[in-house]
Amino acid sequence: MEERRKDIRYRTLGRARIPEVFDGDMVLKDLSITGCRIQCTKPIEAIQLHTPYTIQIIPEPEVKTDMFEVLAESRWIRSREDSYEAAFKILASPKGKQFDCYVDYLVWRSGSISNT
Repeated sequence: MEERRKDIRYRTLGRARIPEVFDGDMVLKDLSITGCRIQCTKPIEAIQLHTPYTIQIIPEPEVKTDMFEVLAESRWIRSREDSYEAAFKILASPKGKQFDCYVDYLVWRSGSISNT
């Protein structure tokens, strides 16, 4: 499946939580200033398409920033043989500085990886 998007998404090793729909941490697969994708091993059918959710983002320890929240709208949900994924469009980040710091780190890291 070819993905066409305006902004690059950066791979991350962070975690995500959406307490209202899933009990526990999920993998934060990628992140950009406009969206993110999460993955987990249990069904996430409680997520409704085109619905806003508050997502708690737990950055990688190397970033040295606290957990923060973003308001994001669900765009698609995909189930695979052994995992479930959902993508979100970010609508707002109340603690924008922490969000920006994390995205800046991911941009820097992706540049470091491609230059090695």
